[in-house]
Amino acid sequence: MAVDDTTASEGRSDGEKDMDLKTPAPEDAEGHGDVETAVAPNPSEEPTEDSRDGIKLKCSVIFLCFYGFMSSIRPGEAFITPNLLSSEKNFTRQQVTNEITPVLTYSYMVMLMPAFLLTDLLRYKPVLIIQAISQVVIWLLMLLGTTLLHMQLMEFFYGITMACRVAYSSYIFSLVNPVLYQRVAGYSRSSVLLGVFTSSVLGQLCISLGNVTYYTLDAICLGFVGFGLALSFCLPWPKRSLYFNRMKNQEQKELTGKAAQSELEKINPKQGGLSSTSCWRDSVFVHMLLEVRNVVKRPNLRLWSLWWIFNSTGYYLVLFYVHILWNQVNSSASYNGAVEAAATLLSAATSFMAGFTKIRWNVWSELVIGLITAVQAGLLLFMGTTNYIWVCYVSYILFRAFYQFLVPIATFQIASSLTKELCALVFGINTFLGTILKSIINLIFSDKRGLGLDVHSQFYIYFIYFSLLTVVYLISSAVVLIRHFRNQNRERGDSAGGPPTELSPVPVTSEAEPLSNGKSGRT
Repeated sequence: MAVDDTTASEGRSDGEKDMDLKTPAPEDAEGHGDVETAVAPNPSEEPTEDSRDGIKLKCSVIFLCFYGFMSSIRPGEAFITPNLLSSEKNFTRQQVTNEITPVLTYSYMVMLMPAFLLTDLLRYKPVLIIQAISQVVIWLLMLLGTTLLHMQLMEFFYGITMACRVAYSSYIFSLVNPVLYQRVAGYSRSSVLLGVFTSSVLGQLCISLGNVTYYTLDAICLGFVGFGLALSFCLPWPKRSLYFNRMKNQEQKELTGKAAQSELEKINPKQGGLSSTSCWRDSVFVHMLLEVRNVVKRPNLRLWSLWWIFNSTGYYLVLFYVHILWNQVNSSASYNGAVEAAATLLSAATSFMAGFTKIRWNVWSELVIGLITAVQAGLLLFMGTTNYIWVCYVSYILFRAFYQFLVPIATFQIASSLTKELCALVFGINTFLGTILKSIINLIFSDKRGLGLDVHSQFYIYFIYFSLLTVVYLISSAVVLIRHFRNQNRERGDSAGGPPTELSPVPVTSEAEPLSNGKSGRT
């Protein structure tokens, strides 16, 4: 039941080239573009306002990264399932599988879109405070709860914390101008990864070497999340957000425009009335919603958005239920923390390696996705059929690493051709659709109101699910490759036909396609 904190919504691509976010720097953020330059004023001069703002900005980023690290330290998270199945809580495996865990998915689905909108409307900080309060409630229920309803409430609040993660992942972009987006996103992502790794190692040390009871481990987690709650109140309050809270100078421009528009209305009331009826179309958020239609028309964006929806669905379902599988394979093994730490470390390494992968993604995307999905399907088959716990452990670590390898690539492919605002909206929609799909699968196969399958049967379903995705990706890959080489042969034939004349059109050369590391190559 441990949940991965390293999804792409918490960081940008790890490619070598900065993403072209196509968003101009805010006017009142001038001088914030280079933190290092702003922090090193001439010693012979008085500190300027820009230098003081630069120091304040740097401290804000450092504090936010520290908050991300501390809020990720929950040593008992990797041991929630063994705790529920232990004599201390004494729940049955069927209750945990079919009655407790499904609540997490439903809660996440219901709270995701409100959290997305409130994050922007309230400017991040209140949502982070809500997330921290939910963490405190989770570990209070784990510490004191004894009934099935208590554990279902615990999963409900866990879903709230997952939905609120969008606040942390986007908070960092409200502090700096677009020049530093990728750099500071790397800082915030690294701090969360380091926190998850430290948390898993600390939990494993407490269980294996300290012989700490689950009750004591829950109390330790409560102390850490309580400290995280205190830190959340100290976070700086951003002055802007993506949609509902623009910069002050931009608002002044809008007020100036409205004043001019009112003068036009006095001159031509009819024209002014027409403009007022269409003013809702000029809002940023509505404009972004209308622009989403164009995303579907782009093959590359459509492919990676569909990967985000369908593959993340299977990925998170595995994460939600894999600890129950481990307990069924070997109930005496208690290495959940060590396995989660290894999985986090390898996932971070594969995410970093993805930034150096030089592939013509317009040609090979479907094939790469299909092959990796096929490997993941095989790993799920191993996990669902083996009776050896270490085979389960290794398969799980590799399963997560393969998924995390594609996350920064998908992030780059989607984000590099979109504005910052539209990019956030597309990722939000993709995540929401994936959550709906998770809830449907959970309701049919996991929930006791559906088929109520045991965990081994569920992993067979996940194997079939990834196998079907593999077939679809490989068929799509064959179509793309056949079309590509056919066009390539046609271009060679046209170029070999001699110089163009008035009756023979000039062949159009293919444009250079971006690589995952930001470089270009010709097809």
